[in-house]
Formats: sequence, C-alpha cells, structure tokens
Amino acid sequence: MNGTTPESVYTPPTVWSWNKDNGGRFANINRPIAGATQDKDLPVGKHPLQLYSLATPNGVKVTVMLEELLALGHAGAEYDAWLIRINEGDQFTSGFVAVNPNSKIPALLDRGEPAPVRVFESGAILQYLAEKFGAFLPSERAARAECLSWLFWQMGSAPYLGGGFGHFYAYAPTKIEYAIDRFAMEVKRQLDVLDRRLAESRYLAGNEYTIADMAVWPWYGTLAKGQLYEAGVFLSVGEYKNVLRWTDEIAQRPAVQRGRMVNRTWGQPDSQLHERHDASDFDTRTQDKLATPS
Repeated sequence: MNGTTPESVYTPPTVWSWNKDNGGRFANINRPIAGATQDKDLPVGKHPLQLYSLATPNGVKVTVMLEELLALGHAGAEYDAWLIRINEGDQFTSGFVAVNPNSKIPALLDRGEPAPVRVFESGAILQYLAEKFGAFLPSERAARAECLSWLFWQMGSAPYLGGGFGHFYAYAPTKIEYAIDRFAMEVKRQLDVLDRRLAESRYLAGNEYTIADMAVWPWYGTLAKGQLYEAGVFLSVGEYKNVLRWTDEIAQRPAVQRGRMVNRTWGQPDSQLHERHDASDFDTRTQDKLATPS
C-alpha cells in the first residue's frame, strides 16, 4: 500500500513499548536494549589484527583499507578476518560485545599493542589504521582536515541512505510513500554533493586516494552502479557522471577487489572469501577474477 489512508494513520501511544512482531527484514535481531544474549568467546588467529565483520558496505571499508596497507608493503597490517553472521545474531555474543558494546560490525582488536586495543565504528577503525601505519591520511593540516571532513560526512550521511532510504524502499513490510520520498530526496542530494566535489577533484580529499574514498566508495559507489537496494533506476543514478568516473577508477584497484571479497557470503562463489587469515586465501581462481572486475 502506498501512502497513508485515514484508516492507517498511526497515532503514537503516550509511552512506546517494544512490539517484537513488528515485521521487516531484520525484525528477528532488532531490540531496544544493548548487551550480550549469549556467552561465547570470539576466535583469535595468528595475526596481531583481528577483524570481526561481514562484507556489508561498512565492513568492506575496513577490509579494503587492510588490503591497501598490505599492498603498500605494511607487513604489520596482516590480519585475520572472522565472519560475523549478523542475521544469526553473532554480534550479540559476549565476546563480540566486549570488542564493540554497540553490537555492530565491523569490530577490530589490535593485539599488537602492549595491551590489546579495541576499535569500533568503521570510521574510527579507518582513522586508527591510517595513524598506526602512516598511510592514506594526509599529514599536512589542511589536507588532513579535508580528508577527515569527507570521512565524517560519510559517517553522518550514510544512515539516511541505509537506515532511511534502504529500509523503507527495500526492507520495510509496507511501502510508505512519505518515507520513501523523504529519503530518496535526501539520497539524491547526497549524490549531488559528491558529484559536485568529484567534478573538481580526482578523489574526495584531493588528488590523493585516502580513507575518505575507502569510507564513501562501498556505499555510494555501489549505489551509483545500481547495485544497492536495486534502486539504480528509481534514483536515476546514471545522472551522476563524476561519481561514476570515481567509482569505476577505485573498482580497478586490486586491493579494493580483494577487500570486497573478504567476509562476503553472497553473490558468485568466486567473489566470496568467508574468512581471511593469509594472503594465500585468495586462491588461483580468485586471482583470475581480480583481473576482470565486474
């Protein structure tokens, strides 16, 4: 049903209560309280960096960053990537909550420091790794400010794309015209912001590829290619020529192609690497795939 009718107008109660049967694609894992629901430790691999994630746009940001660091020769960026199946509630185990009390992927545990360091929120992980390895974050003050501004632009904007537009357009149990129109308008405004910036700059922070691009690309690059929420036609994404130029360029990077595969459990089998513990986990078939990105 599109829009609202007098019979369907919702009047909020004086005090909200949790309706467990509220429907929607993620109703089985959504709840209004935090904390663990089961006592279970996280696995730990051989590398100092332990990543617990899934290849959603937020997860891809971090695996791309780690693969880019390794491509630069930073051996200390070797990592174990463990699969967190969010639809099955893996993010609510006691081990995961200890690394991320917000129970969202990705979560990183750096065991290479004198005391283990936990880092959660994808933007914070990108900045932490950039500072730890001295890469993909400019040191000059103005350039650094530009990079971090676009990084935090993504962190503030993407909820309107995912939790707003994506939810009401693709996942909500009913189609609500007002909600879809409201968030479609905002997402198109965001695409226009990016398109105008990329008309004057090769990358978001300037001429250099940075963590800002790694943060924005998995969300808005995928959207611009019509691969997110099956909404490409609806949003007329072909209008944003500069965003398309930028996303195609980034998609050609071998580290980006590898990063997209890590913790991926859908799509063609040769596009998936459920867990990653060594560079050799990208087998010969995967390496052949890297040479011809889709």
